[in-house]
Amino acid sequence: MSELTELYQEILLDHYRRPRNFGPLEDADREIDGHNPLCGDRVTLRLRLAGDRVEEARFEGSGCAISTASASMMTEAVKGKSVAEAVELGERFRSRLTGGQRSDADDDLGDLLALDGVRGFPMRVKCATLAWHALREALSGSVKPVSTE
Repeated sequence: MSELTELYQEILLDHYRRPRNFGPLEDADREIDGHNPLCGDRVTLRLRLAGDRVEEARFEGSGCAISTASASMMTEAVKGKSVAEAVELGERFRSRLTGGQRSDADDDLGDLLALDGVRGFPMRVKCATLAWHALREALSGSVKPVSTE
């Protein structure tokens, strides 16, 4: 196993075992539920916006290691970003995992690159992108539950 692969596994396990931003969010502006029926993952995403910026992002739910780690990394990645920046980041992340073009701009994905390994496993891609689907819908103002199907 390469050192990079080992590092990515450590990052995923750390975010799974000690998820960042896990728990309720008082005074949330946006709240949305997401479900991956194939794996059973469930997530509730709550956001607090300050103008056009994501001031706070938190999640609750249950799921596999990939789903939980991805939600944890996502909440860290979008804090402080404008709504447009957060949506664009989500689109680049989902595109990267679903076989889209990769570019040097993806280098700024940081810890999210640890999820690259799921690209070859379509069922696991749904686990990794559940929270991101919820983010896109929440930022659009939707309250309708999100499904990966």
